[in-house]
Amino acid sequence: MGTLLGLVSGCGSNSSQAEEKVDTTKSLDGQTLFVYCGAGMTKPFGEIADQFKAETGCDIQVVYANAAQSQNQIQTTGEGDLFIAGSADELKPVQDKVIESIDLVKHIPVLAVKSGNPLGITGLNDLTGAGVEVVLGDSEATPIGKIANKALTDLGILNNVNVVARAATAPEIANALSVDECNAIIVWKENVPANAEIVNTPDLNAYVKTVPAAKLSSSANTEALAAFMTYLDSDPVKTIWEKNGYEVLN
Repeated sequence: MGTLLGLVSGCGSNSSQAEEKVDTTKSLDGQTLFVYCGAGMTKPFGEIADQFKAETGCDIQVVYANAAQSQNQIQTTGEGDLFIAGSADELKPVQDKVIESIDLVKHIPVLAVKSGNPLGITGLNDLTGAGVEVVLGDSEATPIGKIANKALTDLGILNNVNVVARAATAPEIANALSVDECNAIIVWKENVPANAEIVNTPDLNAYVKTVPAAKLSSSANTEALAAFMTYLDSDPVKTIWEKNGYEVLN
């Protein structure tokens, strides 16, 4: 079924309403929150964290990793304030560590190919065609890999797809298509590279997920965490998600 690519992680409106939220959290200067976040959400969440710090003084330390890595760290270290997961399903392995969660945005899986769609791929069934090479996510460690396996299995074609590699994170899946290591990928909508296009197919509509923000029982900074959870539901944050390709919830 191909090779497993290396794991990657890193650290790293109404105007009156917005002003009210900032005013109520000014006392957070010098405080810190520790967050686990899916690697595919590095860009939007990094901006959200930076903006929150600029407005409140609270530093957000983030570890970006795949779901399995984050779950393992949450279970073994007993540390952390918040888990931003690729889907609500990824909270189940750490449900004993979760106090509560809120839904943030839709997480939409798509089938992507090179710009111009040179192989004429119109849906998942075409991935079984001669000469089609596919890169998918790790089906044990990352939500998008699990979704890909489920969708292809539901169609009864998983074993007929030439999966040349499995990647540990959504950005790695996207990069594989970008550098011509494959002809097609199943990846989150927001991670599709600039030199690729989304195939217009309903094949993955049934597999849309929701990104949750889960408060962890290990959190020792209840004041800052409560303020950040409120901030995550604000219009400025929703705007950041939207400009990075996500769809906000109604």
